Amino acid sequence: MKKTELLVTPLTVDDIAPLAEAGADAFVVGEQRYGLRLAGEFSREDVEKAIELAHSKGKKVYIAMNAIFHNEKIEELGDYIRFAAAAKADAIIFGDPAVLLTAKEVAPEMKLHWSTETTGTNWYTCNYWGKKGTGRAVLAREINMDAIVETKENAEVEIEVLVHGMSCMFQSKRSLLGNYYEYQGKVLEIENRKMEKNMFLHDKERANKYPIFEDENGTHIMSPNDICIIDELQDMLEAGVDSFKIDGILKSQEYLLAVTKLYREAIDLFFEDPDAYDDKKDELLKAIEEIQPANRSLDTGFYFKETVY
Repeated sequence: MKKTELLVTPLTVDDIAPLAEAGADAFVVGEQRYGLRLAGEFSREDVEKAIELAHSKGKKVYIAMNAIFHNEKIEELGDYIRFAAAAKADAIIFGDPAVLLTAKEVAPEMKLHWSTETTGTNWYTCNYWGKKGTGRAVLAREINMDAIVETKENAEVEIEVLVHGMSCMFQSKRSLLGNYYEYQGKVLEIENRKMEKNMFLHDKERANKYPIFEDENGTHIMSPNDICIIDELQDMLEAGVDSFKIDGILKSQEYLLAVTKLYREAIDLFFEDPDAYDDKKDELLKAIEEIQPANRSLDTGFYFKETVY
């Protein structure tokens, strides 16, 4: 059985080497002009450096082009895909068919991963995109464990799931906060990746704080808790799920590194001896709980239908 890939979203180029040493097998990088909700902004020069570093350590790099594209950006797609191919990216992540069609024209050998984060809910849809030329489908965060396993059992493409991090609950192409501040005659600097400038939607009734940030793709409202499934990986590992993603959005470099090490240990333990993983999984979860920020509780998302955001 092929070992499940551990996919991580780094904050900067400087994260690539430490995360690779910590056990990451692959990375998602890109710039917000083309990619949604990236943990960090990577210029073309940064992307090239990230790929060179990752490849030198036997790791892969996937470039995010999963934004929602309007007509004015369509002409840019070919140039960016050519750049990705020339930089030797291992795959492009897309949601919009415009990326797939453009890639077939300008870089037909480029591998493609389909990711909308919302509509990957069944294996028929995954296989549909597989027949269109994609090699991987990223499943929605709102489906449960049984559905993930069933999808993997019937899928003709690789399957990727989020195992750790926050989920996007709402996205608008509009700059909602920026427009509000402008209406009030104020200027809002959109610099949400600076930890001290985080913004929250506060639900006093349920004592929840929903992180909000804006980028070139609009306004994003994130879940109040972080998904953590480190102690419940066995069913997906047995089913052969191809990739586990750790999302580093709005996380510190130290936190991301520590979480990567723990998931690396969990995956390796299972493939060495499933009983060893079973014996240690509670300890692994406790280790994450100890480094978890006080304002970010852990939950299992929709894996067991326990969570309502």
